[in-house]
Amino acid sequence: MSHKDAKYAEKQFMNSANKELNENEISKILLNIFISIHSQLGPGLLESVYEEIICHELDNHGVKYKRQQGIAVVYNEIKLDIGFRADIIVSDKVIIEIKSVEQLAPVHHKQLLTYLKLTNKKLGLLVNFNVNLIKDGIVRIVNNL
Repeated sequence: MSHKDAKYAEKQFMNSANKELNENEISKILLNIFISIHSQLGPGLLESVYEEIICHELDNHGVKYKRQQGIAVVYNEIKLDIGFRADIIVSDKVIIEIKSVEQLAPVHHKQLLTYLKLTNKKLGLLVNFNVNLIKDGIVRIVNNL
């Protein structure tokens, strides 16, 4: 991310309390947060640590989110609350799925896409903090965006 892009994302943080952001604007803000966290702490921490810090950053900038949000499955008009949980849902629009693994597996991508479909959300960010360069650990998953 260039210095200009970082400044733009920071400005978006400051404006986020005053207007509703779309998925792409939220994504830019989140990318800036991920880069900042990874540059300061690096890889190797538990997913729960990264989650806590992301939420702290979102709080600092007045961005609304839900943490460990339950996701129900509806099958043939039967609602099943069976324990699926999204790590973070930002502004009721973007799902963040946090990983700290050696390598993302195809099932991680499918899991996030399923969460998007079940919640009728359009954008998810799959983030693996256990990489040397955070840009290599971020995958954008879309559901009819």
